[in-house]
Amino acid sequence: MAIRKAASYSKKQVTPFTRKSQKVKHLNYIKAVPNQKVTKFNMANVSKRLNNEFKCSITIYSLMRIQIRDMALEAARQSLNNKLTKLLTEENYSLECKPYPHQVIRENKTFSGGSKGERVQSGMAHSFGTTMYRSAVVQVGSPVFIISFNDKKFTNQIRHLAKSASAKLPCKTQILFEEHK
Repeated sequence: MAIRKAASYSKKQVTPFTRKSQKVKHLNYIKAVPNQKVTKFNMANVSKRLNNEFKCSITIYSLMRIQIRDMALEAARQSLNNKLTKLLTEENYSLECKPYPHQVIRENKTFSGGSKGERVQSGMAHSFGTTMYRSAVVQVGSPVFIISFNDKKFTNQIRHLAKSASAKLPCKTQILFEEHK
């Protein structure tokens, strides 16, 4: 199955009628919610970050109001985590993924080629579609990833890693360095 490109969802308004109610069944607009693709939101040394023991941090901010699919978040997270583990050990950094994919994306499948589409499709009669993915709605200026570390000498290398990981996200990003006291 081919995955639709992110531009078909990302810059559009948030899809309405994607509610899944646990308590009241007649308030459901969708039958099932797809599985979460992002497996971890806090990686490496989380306790050190919570105690504010890291001296430096690099944050990737979004410059657009956009929907980021969970597959894009997971791809950027995996690439950042793997490269940071090779550069620093797991005790010397912390990586946090800030947005959580709540929004359910539906897709009304279409078939092309010959007359096969006419037999399968119902046009706009049942146009709600089936649930396919999840996405996180990210506002302008909100953080996407936060990398915390101690050694200031690794700043340029980590900034380069953040730039390569932000290429996997469907929005323009800004990478900022902060030094904590």
